[in-house]
Amino acid sequence: MGNEKLVGILDLQQITFKNVDARGLITGFQFLQSYYPERLSKCFILNMPRFFVSVWRMVSYFLDKATLEKIVIVSNEDERWEFVKEIGEEALPKEYGGRSNLIALQDVTLTPLED
Repeated sequence: MGNEKLVGILDLQQITFKNVDARGLITGFQFLQSYYPERLSKCFILNMPRFFVSVWRMVSYFLDKATLEKIVIVSNEDERWEFVKEIGEEALPKEYGGRSNLIALQDVTLTPLED
């Protein structure tokens, strides 16, 4: 307990210029790097639209080098293969090249822990 690592997948497929929140991204990443610096193992950014490149430049300006080194922008087949390999086909949803079923967070039901 206490050694858990977080691997994030940030899928920008549905993002538009109207609904991008650069301050929200900056705040989220700064929160991780300030309060949980060792928890973030890696963050994969998928389906990044062209307009987001300038947004990402601004966001990345506010992040520590150590945090930036953990972020991978998946933009070609070699990077996609590394992404699938890193997560594992069994755990990765089919939508991202794996074999698992994607379940929306609001649809997840947890069973209570037994004492």
